[in-house]
Amino acid sequence: MALIRQSISIPLPWLVSAFVGTLGGVIVGGIWFGRRVSEDWYLQGLQAGREEAKAKKKEKKDKDDSEISSEEEEESDSEDEGVPVERQDLDPFTDRNEECKLVLVVRTDLKMGQGKIAAQCGHATLACYKAFLRQAPDSPVLRRWERYGQMKVALKCTSEEDMQLLQAQALSLGLCAQIIHDAGRTQIAAGSATVLGIGPGPVSVINQVTGHLKLL
Repeated sequence: MALIRQSISIPLPWLVSAFVGTLGGVIVGGIWFGRRVSEDWYLQGLQAGREEAKAKKKEKKDKDDSEISSEEEEESDSEDEGVPVERQDLDPFTDRNEECKLVLVVRTDLKMGQGKIAAQCGHATLACYKAFLRQAPDSPVLRRWERYGQMKVALKCTSEEDMQLLQAQALSLGLCAQIIHDAGRTQIAAGSATVLGIGPGPVSVINQVTGHLKLL
């Protein structure tokens, strides 16, 4: 049998079209695959970012709750701990038309924390104010102090003996003088004298008692 060889000639345009079609399919497939992988990575990264943000938010909330709880503990530890002196003879100082102030003398030997000091000073301020409302609600000294900004100055002393001496001097001049005693639930021993509030009173009179003390 005679073999007849016949060469098959494929037109060049067909070859080009086939090549271009194949190449296009590869490119389109690569783009689709790359986009799919990129989307997966993006979604995974987005989810991880959300979870991290949620974890940080929860951590911050827990920290804030802890700080609030600590502050509430400090405040409750100081609540109603003022031990007011027996009824004091408050001088109206009608002959002194000058600026008035309230001083808060803090014992530094107790090594109280800042939050503790703030709470104790708040109670000393309130104790002095209540003493005026109870004994001399119409005092011109109290009215001047309220009208002109309620000036307060924080000072320091180093012992309970010094604080008691300052209180005695203030009382002898007709000033309001209240010592706050702690309940002892945190930081310091029960009954500790923490802050002495003096005033409100004329600046020149209070300076006779506390003018030598340093600022807190």
